[in-house]
Amino acid sequence: MRERSFVGVVCTLLVLVAALTTGCQVLSSASGKGDEPSAAPRTTLTQPSGYGSVFLAVDECSSFGTTSFTEVPCTSERAFARVVARHDGKVGDGPLCPATTDFVLHISEQSPSSDEDGDGSVPQGYACMRDLEPPHPGDPGGGGGPRTIVGDCVYGSGNGQVRETACDGSGRKKPQYKVVEAVAKRTRCPAGTALYVQLEGRQPVGCARPV
Repeated sequence: MRERSFVGVVCTLLVLVAALTTGCQVLSSASGKGDEPSAAPRTTLTQPSGYGSVFLAVDECSSFGTTSFTEVPCTSERAFARVVARHDGKVGDGPLCPATTDFVLHISEQSPSSDEDGDGSVPQGYACMRDLEPPHPGDPGGGGGPRTIVGDCVYGSGNGQVRETACDGSGRKKPQYKVVEAVAKRTRCPAGTALYVQLEGRQPVGCARPV
């Protein structure tokens, strides 16, 4: 089977190259202190080359690398992660990745002249990736992934923000709070909530308790 390759591009601002980590989320105490801006999730920006009409479609697999990734058969020994969702456009403008996504690949637009078949183009998009083998940082309590979800643990990273860390204490930082519920408004958080964490989706408020 033909392999397809693309090169990762490092973003030096808010988006950093990292396959198995997560970004900051807004932190505010249950006493009502104001929110502060949160950083964007850490993702990988990719520039494809040598692909066919469909690049990294759902259920296709990629190898792992720090600056270069290759689309490979999922049965290959080099296969590292599988595409669980694929969308055109920018992450901020498109659908959310599934909650347990381990990492996101951003794919830059490619012109028809670079298409190996010369009959089409690949628009700007992103692929939501799930590792083929555990551990899965995107799972609840796993300590990573592009989204913070119910079951995740966080610690204060300063400047009114929190970062995810493994709930079992195996991460570099010990967990301080655990998100126990996601609600639409803070007033719907259960008793004992000590922290509000900004989430994504229809229920954007994470109710967190000390651990």
